Amino acid sequence: MRRAVCPGSFDPITNGHLDIIGRASRLYDVVHVAVMINQSKKGLFSVEERIALIRDVTSDYENIVVESHHGLLVDFCKDRDIPAIVKGLRAVSDFDYELQMAQMNNGLSGVETLFIPTNPTYSFLSSSLVKEVAAWGGDVSHLLPETVHAALTGRLAENKSAAQDG
Repeated sequence: MRRAVCPGSFDPITNGHLDIIGRASRLYDVVHVAVMINQSKKGLFSVEERIALIRDVTSDYENIVVESHHGLLVDFCKDRDIPAIVKGLRAVSDFDYELQMAQMNNGLSGVETLFIPTNPTYSFLSSSLVKEVAAWGGDVSHLLPETVHAALTGRLAENKSAAQDG
């Protein structure tokens, strides 16, 4: 059985992420979507909320497993016997960092990294940029699945209300 992992923070998951996950799902029998936990970062959504959103928007795929992981990605791979990491590359600037990570991961565990060029439609897209534009009232509805967009606008409204009350 061919297995791979698509790792990320997915805060929130975007159409760009879904493009890479969908393409990976056609190449592998099982694709694990790993929501990586970084304790030093405060996410807009909790890890549990991100997992629920990802499960919702990938429900049409029968070969997607969504999990979280705190620690090294290679340990996630080793624990699940996953030989490949799938990463999307948006631009040349992504390649420098991702190549170093791929080489480190391979050196640590023998896990290979497959780079998939991002669909040009999403080449500028990042979760951070989506959150920033949405926080300033910009329309990001075309960049996110409908349920994720609803969750994002709801969360931003909650945060704005809490800031006004506090």
